[in-house]
Amino acid sequence: MVMSTEETLRVTVTAVTHRTGEQQADVAAALGLTQSQISRRQRGLASWSLADCDRLAAHWGMSVLDLLAGPTHALTRLPADRVAAGATQTLLPLDIPAPAQVEPGPVEPAPTPVEPAPVEPGPVEPAQVEPGPVEPAQVEPGPVEPAPVEAARSAPGRRAPAAEPAPATTAPRRAPVPAPAVPPVPKRVAAPAGPPADRVRVRVDHELAAHGGDQDAARAALIKTAIPDVMDLFAASRVGGRYEHSEFPPTAGILQKASQKGADQIWEGRPKWRAEELHRAARAGHVRLDVTALDMNAAYLAALKTWLPIGKLVHSEGAEHNPKRSGVHRVTPAVWEMPDLPSPLGARKEPGDLWITEPTLRLLLRCAKLGFCQAPVIHESWTSGASEGLLEKMRRTLTEVRKEAIANGDDVTNEYVKSMYSKFVSTIGESTANREIRRPDWMHIIRSQAFANLWLKAHKAHAAGLTVVEMSGTDELHVAGDWQQVFPEGRDLTQVKAKSIYTLGE
Repeated sequence: MVMSTEETLRVTVTAVTHRTGEQQADVAAALGLTQSQISRRQRGLASWSLADCDRLAAHWGMSVLDLLAGPTHALTRLPADRVAAGATQTLLPLDIPAPAQVEPGPVEPAPTPVEPAPVEPGPVEPAQVEPGPVEPAQVEPGPVEPAPVEAARSAPGRRAPAAEPAPATTAPRRAPVPAPAVPPVPKRVAAPAGPPADRVRVRVDHELAAHGGDQDAARAALIKTAIPDVMDLFAASRVGGRYEHSEFPPTAGILQKASQKGADQIWEGRPKWRAEELHRAARAGHVRLDVTALDMNAAYLAALKTWLPIGKLVHSEGAEHNPKRSGVHRVTPAVWEMPDLPSPLGARKEPGDLWITEPTLRLLLRCAKLGFCQAPVIHESWTSGASEGLLEKMRRTLTEVRKEAIANGDDVTNEYVKSMYSKFVSTIGESTANREIRRPDWMHIIRSQAFANLWLKAHKAHAAGLTVVEMSGTDELHVAGDWQQVFPEGRDLTQVKAKSIYTLGE
């Protein structure tokens, strides 16, 4: 079976980086990409572009045609000063998908000692591959030299050695090539190539089987690998996507932490509010209300549907808001004077300008259209072209598996899914626990969207005649009245559940 040009290029990149002693990070720096982007290309999750080929060839001092001619040819064109000291001829597979199996032709018995042993090439074009039991990802560099007289007398079926064989003590070690279509993650089962939801199901089944059905042990193992697992799921969900997002764009100063344990300048609008006048009346004995504390299901999972910047943030000034872009904005908010609804800014008490995220700004503009307040004044922004669907496929996958787990009473899968989406949000900023992406703007935006969603639930309750008593955290809304006429009860993302009931005024 003949490898495609894309597969051949991945093998060539692996071979040349091994010969030069480079890591993916070195190649990424030379191409102006990130290590994660190189890894995605080598795993087949993204394609090498023609511009990438130009830069690769220039980086290694060869022509593009030499680079695309296959690993054997490319290695012969690699300048001598680029070969790493002590580099062997063994080409180890480096983060590439399982290539098509190379089926070498049959090896004819050696003829008379006078003639060299013929070597029939395999079907890979244009690179020449020696016959024999060669592993798919291993291509022995260098042109094929005629076998010496001694080799001609060897038994049929054995491969003729090169003219200058390496000493036996330094014989290269063959590395096995993984069989699955998706490369396995160390110490984790390889994800299937089918529907994204199967990746989650297979991981759970694997850990349960590995721990003999012990649910506690399987749960602990799954939670431990939740970060790399969710990043694998995210990468798979972006295959074939309309946009290729930036994973390590430059971080604007306002998004950088002032210290290791400090915070940046972004205000997320976290709610911490209660109806003070109502509580004072209750303490004075003038009001008595039965209050239900409602819990919003999977608040961060629902918040994955939000407008996220695709590329790096670009600075702009002016009061105009572009709904096709997303990021963070420095605004002067209007005064909030509604005592029976919280401000979309949450618990902020200080007056003056502040940096807010896209969901908070859109919520303030919506409140202005509803007549609740004046529109905020935008002074400057850091934004990029945006999409509301960057995380949508992953969100739907996790929602599907979560719903299935709840229906089946599967607590292991349910907690695993919760760990996946919650850790995705908490580690995509500046966390060292996740080295696949660094998007603090995404982290702030997703959190702010969760708070905005909670505010919208409070507004819905208020508009339906319920009394909004308190909002707190990311998912807690306290209301008085017949809330079941307003919100469906259950555990789906569109439903709510009652956490507790208490009486205000006792």
